[in-house]
Amino acid sequence: MPLKTEPVSVLPSARPWPLFDAAASRCIEADALARSAPHQLMQRAGLAVARLAMAIAPGARRVWVAAGPGNNGGDGLVAARCLHLQGWSVRVGFHGEQHRLPADAARAFDEAVRVGVTVDSQLPTDGWQPDVAIDALLGLGASRAPSGEMARAIEVLNALPCPILAVDSPSGLCVDRGVMLGTQAVQATHTLCLLTLKPGLFTAQGREYAGRIWLDTLEVKSTQHPATAMLSGPPIQVSRKHAQHKGSFGDLLVLGGASGMTGAAALAARAALAAGAGRVFLAKLDPCANDVDLLRPELMPRELVQVLRPEVMRLATVVCGCGGGSAVAKVLPVVLHHAPRLILDADALNAVAGDDALRFALRARGARGAATLLTPHPLEAARLLGLTTSEIQSDRLQNAQALARQLDCCVVLKGSGTVVASADGTHRHINPTGNARLATAGTGDVLAGWMGGLWAASTPVDPFDVACQAVWLHGRAAEDSGGTGPLLASALIDAIDRVRGGM
Repeated sequence: MPLKTEPVSVLPSARPWPLFDAAASRCIEADALARSAPHQLMQRAGLAVARLAMAIAPGARRVWVAAGPGNNGGDGLVAARCLHLQGWSVRVGFHGEQHRLPADAARAFDEAVRVGVTVDSQLPTDGWQPDVAIDALLGLGASRAPSGEMARAIEVLNALPCPILAVDSPSGLCVDRGVMLGTQAVQATHTLCLLTLKPGLFTAQGREYAGRIWLDTLEVKSTQHPATAMLSGPPIQVSRKHAQHKGSFGDLLVLGGASGMTGAAALAARAALAAGAGRVFLAKLDPCANDVDLLRPELMPRELVQVLRPEVMRLATVVCGCGGGSAVAKVLPVVLHHAPRLILDADALNAVAGDDALRFALRARGARGAATLLTPHPLEAARLLGLTTSEIQSDRLQNAQALARQLDCCVVLKGSGTVVASADGTHRHINPTGNARLATAGTGDVLAGWMGGLWAASTPVDPFDVACQAVWLHGRAAEDSGGTGPLLASALIDAIDRVRGGM
C-alpha cells in the first residue's frame, strides 16, 4: 500500500508547528480510525516506519524491532513485515502477551509471523547484530517507569552501535513533559512522530533522547482539535521605511550592573542597540562604574537619578535586573509603577521572589495595561513559584503557564526548549533553536537586551510575539555560528545580527 505522504524533518525549523499532548493526540487518532478502513491506519504507520528505516540506514540489511504490548508495538510489527518483504533479515523482540494485544496489533502480529518474520522475546546477541533498530516498545499510553523485560530491552537498545529509530517517541520518555518516566529512556538517533508532533520531544530532556525528529501525518488531514502548544517558527522580517529616523524606533533603558557585574548591563545595552532600538540609555547601579562604553560609544550613560524620574521612565522600554545584585531591589518600586514596557531579568526576578510588596506591584501592572516580560531560568522560576528546580523542570510547559497567570506577565522560561507563555497563560510556544553553546555567562543578558531592542523599535506589539522572535534568533545564532565550544556573549550579539541579516 503506497503512501502519498513523506516524512518531514522538523528541525531546523523553517515554519511553526502545532504540538499535541498525549490526550489530544489520542483524540486525533480516534477520529482518524473512525474515518479509516479497519487496520488501514496501522498499515500506513508501519509502512512509514519501514520507509524511514531504509532512508536513514541505506546500506542496512538486518533490523531488530523491539515491540511492546500495544499499538506502538503493532506499528513496529507492520514495519517488520514490510522490511522482511524487501529482503531484509528481520527479528522482532516482542515484549508482551499476544492474547492481550489490541485488535489491530494482534492482526499485525499474525501477518508478520505468516510471512516468515522471526518473532520471539529474545534480545540481540553477539552472533546476530542489527544494522538498524526500531524502538516500538511504548507509545502514548505510557505513564509509568519501564520495568522488567521492557527496561532490559531499553538497556539493550541503548547499547547497540547502530542507528535507533523510535516510533512516535523514545520509550521511557514522557511525551507531554519531556522527562524520563523512570531512570532510563531509549536514546534514539531518529524519532518518527505519527499523526502529530508531541511537545515533550522539544523541551526538557526531549531533544537529548529524540535525536532527529520527523513527522508523518499518514495522509490524515488536520482536525479541529486545538494544539497543546506551538513550536515557534522564524520571525517575519520587517523592513525599515526610507523616511524613518532614530525617533521612530523608541528609547530603551537598561537598569543593572551592580558592583562587579557591570558587564551584564553593558551586554544587554549593546544587544538592544543591535536589535534596533533608536536610542539606548545605560544606567548602572555601581556608582563607581565607567560611564562611556568604549566599544559602543553610541550607548548613552545616565545617572540613576536622571532615569528614575516618572516622566523619563514612562517614555522608554525598560530592561531591568541584568547584573543588578541586591541593589536592584531599591529601584524596582519606581520601575514597576512607571515603565510602560518592562523586561525583568536575573536579580530583578530574585528581588520580586523575595518581597511580597514587589510581587503585588508586579501583578498590578497588568490590571492597568502595562506589559511585562519575565525571563527566568529554572532556578529563578523556582524561587518565584516556591518550587524546586527539579519540580520546574518536571513540567516546563505547565510551570511557565502557571507563572504567567500568577504574575499576569508574559514568561520566557529559559532552557532546552525555552517555553514562552502569554500573560493569560493561554498561548504557549516552545522554541526549537539553540544548543549548549549558549551555556556561558552573559548570554541571558544578551537575550534580555535583544528583546528590549525589538520591543522598543516596534509599534505597540504583544510582548509574547517579541519574546518568540528574540528567543528564536538567539538560539539560531548559536546553531549557525560554527564551533563546538562555548559561544562568548559578546560574540553572540553579532551572531544574532548575522542570522537576522541572512533571513
